[in-house]
Amino acid sequence: MAEQDQAAQGNNNPDPSFNLQRTYVKDLSLEMPNAPQIFLEQEGPSVEVTINVGGQQLAESVYESTVTVTVTTKIQDKTLYLIEATQAGIFEAANIPAEQLDPLLGIVCPTMLYPYLRATVADAITRTTLPALHLAEVNFQALYEQRLAQMAEQQSGIELPPGATRQ
Repeated sequence: MAEQDQAAQGNNNPDPSFNLQRTYVKDLSLEMPNAPQIFLEQEGPSVEVTINVGGQQLAESVYESTVTVTVTTKIQDKTLYLIEATQAGIFEAANIPAEQLDPLLGIVCPTMLYPYLRATVADAITRTTLPALHLAEVNFQALYEQRLAQMAEQQSGIELPPGATRQ
């Protein structure tokens, strides 16, 4: 009995917990500034995709994570469509060690949200009657590591020429 009491007293740190509470479309914008004339073009479009990850703390152990994608599709110099969508999620992350919290919010949360974002973008484009665009998979760990490297370079105050790496 005394061993159980000691074990209970020694376990003051509750177990870590992580849960997705809710996911939602935070922002969605679709523009087709050159319609209907652009539909007469015979050339195939070029596509440019940018992805950004963000987030904020809402309460003690509650965080919002966001993934924003901007897709610009052009035929020559004319925009066929421009879509920007932000998928957000509310996550509960309690008793997570500080050194693990940033990677959790910067890698795991966006990875969980991205399939929802892909579906939202594909659905919005399909509703224009244009062929669907299916966004490629994204390695959020690589994006996270890239962001950390950029922050380290900015803090060092030394600018490197394009293509150069730190040793």
